[in-house]
Amino acid sequence: MVGFAYPLGLISINGYVGSNKEFHWLASALVGMILCKIVYKLTGLISLHSFEGYQKLSKAEKVEWNNRGFSTVHAIAVAVASFYLILLSDTFHEGYNDELIISRRSTLSDTTLGISIGYFLSDIAMIFWHFPALGGLEYVIHHGLSMFSIFLSLVSGEGQIYILMVLFSESTTPFVNLRWYLDIAGKRNSNLYVCNGVALFLGWLVARILLFMYFFVHMFFHFDQVKTIFPLGFYSLLLIPPVLALMNLFWFWKIAKGLIKTVSKATHKTIHNQ
Repeated sequence: MVGFAYPLGLISINGYVGSNKEFHWLASALVGMILCKIVYKLTGLISLHSFEGYQKLSKAEKVEWNNRGFSTVHAIAVAVASFYLILLSDTFHEGYNDELIISRRSTLSDTTLGISIGYFLSDIAMIFWHFPALGGLEYVIHHGLSMFSIFLSLVSGEGQIYILMVLFSESTTPFVNLRWYLDIAGKRNSNLYVCNGVALFLGWLVARILLFMYFFVHMFFHFDQVKTIFPLGFYSLLLIPPVLALMNLFWFWKIAKGLIKTVSKATHKTIHNQ
């Protein structure tokens, strides 16, 4: 069977891709979109019966509430899959086989990337539909760059180890969403809000700052392999991660400022009550 052909020199997929792989990619992306829809509806249904303040939310707040439900589920799922693929499975272990680490892939890694594309398509569609209520230009840029990078890696089979590293950084998303949930529920002064702020700060430091430093170090020591990637993928790998890293640093600065403000307020309240 003959699959999609791509412009020579831009992207290398050994000429053509078999229809079975194309079906797998499309099916994974479709599953990702369907799961987003299901979790979106379930979030609203569960919240309606378990959180009394849900009915008091505005229509826009309910949309964002449900949207953050499926973003949390996606973040947990891809973080677990990425952690397993990179650290626990043999797929990307240095001495596992003679294949270049930059060219390794598996059915699970393809599925993870495909589902993530489905998620990002669903989320960016909602962002555009409700713009700018669910996120401004920075979210559009983040999602656009993420989808582009994931797509290139998926159809070429190259650089998946680096895409999975970046997807693991989604592990901070549940803390971001919990912060928003507590805020909208009027729990900014609760101990849970403070603890979540500390967890978000530490998680962001590890998953989006230190991990990206390791990402660039790994690229440096494997640059002989990185150079073998097709041109579009090679230059994307050189340009997109630094942009995401700068965005992560900017958001980390905002998180740090927010944490300092929250901890200072909590400390002042404790001293005042004594």
